[in-house]
Amino acid sequence: MSDPIKITVGHRLGKVEAARRLEEGFARTKGQLGQLMSIEHEAWEQDTLRFRMRAFGQTAFGTIEVLDDALRIEVSLPWLLAKAARQLVPLLRKQATLLLEKK
Repeated sequence: MSDPIKITVGHRLGKVEAARRLEEGFARTKGQLGQLMSIEHEAWEQDTLRFRMRAFGQTAFGTIEVLDDALRIEVSLPWLLAKAARQLVPLLRKQATLLLEKK
């Protein structure tokens, strides 16, 4: 694994509401986050979601820490995905924002 990429996505929902929406958003997507990414495993530990995802045929591991005013996302990428990280970061940011939206 390469150095992790770190993304912060701000919100104004408060920690409890953001965690609820994130959890519902993951359930709603049924593991699919767009055409190129899918979540294979997820587990909550207090305010942190740990997950394993697949993107571009590669497996990556990450966490989403829910804060009062932001999500702190950290993803450890295999070498091949690290090379594509420039394209992956905007996609992760967009998907995190979509998961927080009320549906």
